[in-house]
Amino acid sequence: MAEHMGAHDDEIRMHALRHAAWRADDVRDMEHPLLERGMPLMRMAASALARTTADLLDGEGVPLNRARVVVLAGGGDNGGDGLYAAAALAESGADVSAVAVGRTLHPQAFEAFVRAGGKVLVLDPASQIPGCTSGFGAGEAGERLRAAVELARRSHVIVDAMTGIGLAGPLRGIAGTIAASLGVDDTVPDRTALPYGDTAGEFPFVVAADVPSGVGVDDGSVMGPYIPADVTVTFGALKPCAVLPPAAYACGRVVLVDLGFDVAPFRPLVEVVSGDDAAETVRLPRLADTKYSRGVTGLITGSVRYPGAAVLSVRGAAAANAGMVRYMGPERTRSMVLDAVPEAVIGKGRVQAWTVGSGVPGEDADPDAMDAQRRTIEKLLAHYALDGSDDDDDAYDMPPVVVDAGALDLLPDEVPPQVVLTPHAGELASLLAERGEDVDAQDVQLEPLHWALRAHELTGATVLLKGAISIVVGDAEDDGDERDGGDAPVASMAAGDADDIEFDHDSGDGDDPGVRILVAGRAPAWLATAGAGDVLAGMLGSLLAQQDGDEPVVRTVAAGAYLHGYAAAIASACDQRGFNPPDVYGSPTRTPGSPSVSLGRPIVASDVARAIPEAIRRLMS
Repeated sequence: MAEHMGAHDDEIRMHALRHAAWRADDVRDMEHPLLERGMPLMRMAASALARTTADLLDGEGVPLNRARVVVLAGGGDNGGDGLYAAAALAESGADVSAVAVGRTLHPQAFEAFVRAGGKVLVLDPASQIPGCTSGFGAGEAGERLRAAVELARRSHVIVDAMTGIGLAGPLRGIAGTIAASLGVDDTVPDRTALPYGDTAGEFPFVVAADVPSGVGVDDGSVMGPYIPADVTVTFGALKPCAVLPPAAYACGRVVLVDLGFDVAPFRPLVEVVSGDDAAETVRLPRLADTKYSRGVTGLITGSVRYPGAAVLSVRGAAAANAGMVRYMGPERTRSMVLDAVPEAVIGKGRVQAWTVGSGVPGEDADPDAMDAQRRTIEKLLAHYALDGSDDDDDAYDMPPVVVDAGALDLLPDEVPPQVVLTPHAGELASLLAERGEDVDAQDVQLEPLHWALRAHELTGATVLLKGAISIVVGDAEDDGDERDGGDAPVASMAAGDADDIEFDHDSGDGDDPGVRILVAGRAPAWLATAGAGDVLAGMLGSLLAQQDGDEPVVRTVAAGAYLHGYAAAIASACDQRGFNPPDVYGSPTRTPGSPSVSLGRPIVASDVARAIPEAIRRLMS
């Protein structure tokens, strides 16, 4: 029995390691007990880094004795990881050079690298690296920098070991110049979406040690030059940049080196929704059920201008296991909805959740857009407004409502957490700008977690920021009337200071409830197609209507985003996804590029709606 429990505990721990990410400070705290016991963590990390690099070369048909490897080495422990790995590769026959981007190198790793026959190119005139030239002039420094960039470009593999988790703020100085020359400068990664870590097949490949240099380790932002990786070998536990966009897109395939960290005492900053999580939010039918007890979703979507959104949102709701859908809209959309979903009920009635706004023109899009749909939505949302009066209890008693697209500009100033916002980057920027924030769509794309947190703080709503990896932020515990922090991780932002996000272990209290952060990255890139968001909004309304009131809204919403992506994966027959759980170093994994991995095919939103029942069937089985 004890042996069984031990195996079960190991399984739970491994699931957590592959589906959660911890702040850099917490990862350092996880290391301390092991270091105090004399565990050679750096050697273990470096060995895995070297082996992964060798396997990548082997997969590309390059034997080690013909491979050219360049290590970009910083002066800290991350540089030490890279140099120890470089020494192992050199001992195996590779031609390995190290580019020292700082003034120092990890002493013991540097000695091991030199003993293995490695060559070092120093870039900083003020370097203090034993046996290496320093004090050269500006002209020679420029020549050395150009030589380092050219050396890296001619290599088969670049091992990026410049900064690791010690970076605060954007890369500057020599490291920033190297990253700008070899990588990307202040833009979202833009590469073809390939399945399961496949590469584009062009040298040099990049293997990042722990994290790609230049990305925001704790918030996933990209605010300056950085080096996108083909493979990231991360040590001990995932850091938020491995799961949060856009930094996660720069990580490539992630290999997790399990160093035996005890993660149980530490709350993850970000949780990744899995298929098991999504399955738990689908309400199984019961013998005593009626169509009403299985959940009724009401939709005020579509318009004369955009009637298709009404059809897609209703189809999404009907396919996602609700017992009934009610639809309200103009005559043209009612007719189209009934043609597509004859089971839909037209008109008013009691509902357990609402979906509003999909396909409803915003005020800016049409000066005459305050039509019946907008007026109805505005009246409905007014019941969710919080103003500090006794009427706030009534707002908390309202059923969940999904606010999409054209209804976002009708949102009251402050609402309870069962109000769910589903913007894309441009819509979130508009919502924030209306509330006095200086932000545009590009800002949101570069710092999505920051701005999703800000939207939650300003409105009180649960926020689903859509993308290849969707971010969901909401109250850590929300059960209708209560808004306490519970035991979930906490992220808070100082009011009025959009540049100051603080993360804390402690649960929230009173006026500052804890915030739970989840991500869903099951969708293939084929899902970026018109109408897909309408299907998602309907699905979310359906899933929220099914809950018995004890399921946190933020978790249901994140699970809905996962289910939506899974339906798209089935419809497109595609194995690519926004987020892949990491491979665990030393465990059997699929081989990138294997014949069983499919790039898939184009889809439209209707295909996604049709695939929802099959996605649910697979999750439940």
